[in-house]
Amino acid sequence: MASAELRDELNCSICLSLYTDPVSLRCGHNFCRSCIVSVLDAQEAAGGYSCPDCRAEYPERPALEKNRKLENIVEHFSSTQPDMEETRIFCAYCTMSPVPAVRTCLQCETSLCDDHLTAHNNTVDHILIDPTRSFGSKKCSHHKKVLEYYCPQDAACLCVSCCLVGEHRGHQVELLDEASEKKKKELREYLDELNPQKVEIQTRVQNLQDHKENIQEKASDKRKNISKIFMDIKEQLEMAEKKVLSEVSRQEEKIMSQISDLIKKLEIQEDELSRKMCHVEEMCRVTDPIRLLQESDITVSSHGRDEDIGGDGGEVSSEEDLDEVLISLTLHRSMRDIVTNVTSELGVHVPDILLDVDTAYECVKVSEDLKTATISEEKQEMPESPERFVDYPQVLSRCGLSSGRHYWEVEWDQIGDCAIGLSYPSIEKDGDKSAIGYNDKSWSLDMYNGGYKVWHNSNELTLSVKPTCPTLGIFLDYEAGRLSFYELCDPIRHLHTFTASFTEPLHVIIYVSDGASVTIRS
Repeated sequence: MASAELRDELNCSICLSLYTDPVSLRCGHNFCRSCIVSVLDAQEAAGGYSCPDCRAEYPERPALEKNRKLENIVEHFSSTQPDMEETRIFCAYCTMSPVPAVRTCLQCETSLCDDHLTAHNNTVDHILIDPTRSFGSKKCSHHKKVLEYYCPQDAACLCVSCCLVGEHRGHQVELLDEASEKKKKELREYLDELNPQKVEIQTRVQNLQDHKENIQEKASDKRKNISKIFMDIKEQLEMAEKKVLSEVSRQEEKIMSQISDLIKKLEIQEDELSRKMCHVEEMCRVTDPIRLLQESDITVSSHGRDEDIGGDGGEVSSEEDLDEVLISLTLHRSMRDIVTNVTSELGVHVPDILLDVDTAYECVKVSEDLKTATISEEKQEMPESPERFVDYPQVLSRCGLSSGRHYWEVEWDQIGDCAIGLSYPSIEKDGDKSAIGYNDKSWSLDMYNGGYKVWHNSNELTLSVKPTCPTLGIFLDYEAGRLSFYELCDPIRHLHTFTASFTEPLHVIIYVSDGASVTIRS
């Protein structure tokens, strides 16, 4: 009775079953998490929340607190239920008051207490088992007799009649206990085989958990590092802004001072002119010719301009204007310093990559700035060189990269086919093995209208992504043996990473065909 009452207390009022992942509301009532979530979802559509038991209302969706103690009680109750069910089997002969049974007789299909079991054993020799109400699985469905034997040939449990007159007659049979022990032995051996597999899986799970934690730590450190870099950038931008604004203010102050000085000078000249003009006007009103002609303070210029007045006329020269070029250079230099500081913080070098004309195939045209390779229908006039590619339209860069972390960009005109990558300078210059990616000395990303492919040592891999923009980023970490390609769309997309142990300096290599053109953007 107490067990039934306890079970009622451990039932969810929504699903009427034992709590599963029980959670509590602020009012104190408990529910299965999935049950209360479904109720709250339905209430959300109605525009209000309340407890299904006490109808306590909540202005906002209530938080669900996990009830660990209740969960432990439910688990303990569930684990003891099978034993409790067994204790509900009572002796069939104790009719006055129920007495728990201790054994069940398969032949008689009755359960017995200790007292009646002793009397039963004194009269017959039947098969006794633990108390049960289920007899169907213990007896032969055909002969209705107790199962006592096991046929390994047919993997079936048999009664005596099955062995003597049934379809199993003549088969090698075993007693159930013997067959059970053999089966247990096989299961133990199988268990011994499974244990190492379980340990291996647990080890792999632990390794993955460790890797997960390691990634989380790295991501956390990276976030802190990036935040610091941006804080530094903000400070540097503020300093750069102050520097450029200071230059503008300096030039403004200088020019304004010059203009103010000029204004003062002109105002003095204006006052002098006004004085002279008043005197001249006064003399013009003189009627005495002798006095007028003997006036020595007035000298009339032959060109109608007083000789005492300056000749610049108060004009502002071009040199007295804002030097916009200087301001732009100050801004450019500040921005360049910021970029340099950022790349230095990241430990990445941006190389100035120039193409080597002496390695270019005869139909590959290299631009004057040595940054662009274009396939041409006409042969270029080039001097003979042992380093020139003979069979494929390719070209190498002048300098190689033999250490450090480097990043640069290339742009494809999206015409024809092309390939970009890195190569050892010892790559063959003619023959089938001289093509980029067709040897163990070069690593290639091929670009064409349909998609991307990567090549190394004649091994091809078609990438599942399709080209979305013409600009690509290339990252090389020489010591780590990593060569990565990125598509510079928004957001930036990783295409592929080669891993290798580099043994020679790496030169940029470009392949162009069918009208393609590739430009290096350092």
